[in-house]
Amino acid sequence: MLQNTNEAWSSLQAETRVEIKESVRNKDVYVLQTGSGAVNDNLMELLVTISACKTASARKVTAVLPLFPYSRQSDIPYKKAGAPLSKTSNAYNKPPFECNAPNPISNGVSGLNKALSKTHLDDVEPQHNGPEHLKRASTLRQPTRSDTGESTKSDSSSASKETPFQPRPGYKQWVAQSGTLVANLLTCAGADHVITMDLHDPQYQGFFDIPVDNLHSRPILKRYIQQNIPNYQQAVVVSPDAGGAKRATAIADGLGMPFALIHRERRPTKITDRQNATMLLVGDVVNRTVILIDDLADTSNTITRAAKLLKKEGAKEVYALITHGVLSGDAIERINASALDKVIVTNSVPQEEHELSCPKLEVLDVGHVFAEAIRRVHHGESISVLFRND
Repeated sequence: MLQNTNEAWSSLQAETRVEIKESVRNKDVYVLQTGSGAVNDNLMELLVTISACKTASARKVTAVLPLFPYSRQSDIPYKKAGAPLSKTSNAYNKPPFECNAPNPISNGVSGLNKALSKTHLDDVEPQHNGPEHLKRASTLRQPTRSDTGESTKSDSSSASKETPFQPRPGYKQWVAQSGTLVANLLTCAGADHVITMDLHDPQYQGFFDIPVDNLHSRPILKRYIQQNIPNYQQAVVVSPDAGGAKRATAIADGLGMPFALIHRERRPTKITDRQNATMLLVGDVVNRTVILIDDLADTSNTITRAAKLLKKEGAKEVYALITHGVLSGDAIERINASALDKVIVTNSVPQEEHELSCPKLEVLDVGHVFAEAIRRVHHGESISVLFRND
């Protein structure tokens, strides 16, 4: 009994409690919190803090989120099966939807006329009470062999062959859309405005009923390329997957640099293994410096495999420019052992511990971008000025 009491007490101690020590009545409050580390604890702390500020009569509460929590769960995840191979089972050759409803036209006009005539004869009532008319009417109403035995047999066989619903390739399972939930939680907690940077999916802004300013790291990354990579015009900007092609081409077009793409094919031979993706390079990187552009690196599996492929294809140097360096798990060890020459990330996620254990890591500061955005929001100035240099 004492053990249960202690467990209950320890769980109560883990609850988040926020108390505002200063008066925020009729003031604009900016709450800074990034979605890294203990994401769930930080998110709950953010929600409770916003609610505490609204309860303390704050005029406006703005949530400043350099890395938006749950930003990668804005939509239903893709199926890892990918396109079917040329030699697969019949399940991949079937159409995605089949209609088993009967079609009168497929049975022919004669079958339709037969059904209509039978219905007409069933509705006819005898006009006389004589035995001949009764016998004739009963003869007309007698079902034929095809109407009784065969149909009953086919119905029973079809009923016995019914199987439970099986999702086919392309069918999306019912999963929780946590992105929508987080957007609703922030709004219900009392947030009046959200400032973030490089959302993983830009459509995430449409989940909110409040203003959302999505800042870009492109000006910072472009400035780094211009100042730190010699002869950057001869380098190649590469997107490690098709999803980040638009982000990478924006930087390549802005600096007048060539662009290449890594295409990943996921085959249904081993769906549960993410390593089963075949990576193909579209473009020329022979004897050139390559700059990988991506918005987020969590396990660093994508960028390390991309660097290995690029070095195999003849790249001279491989740089990776990442906006949000989450670098969870064994990501640092993977980067140190990879073909990457340097990894550049912003401090939207704290990088103090990562810098000590990864000599290839370089951190760019984005604090001045958020500071200027907060100043402009507070004074009612335009945010788009921050993107003019881009």
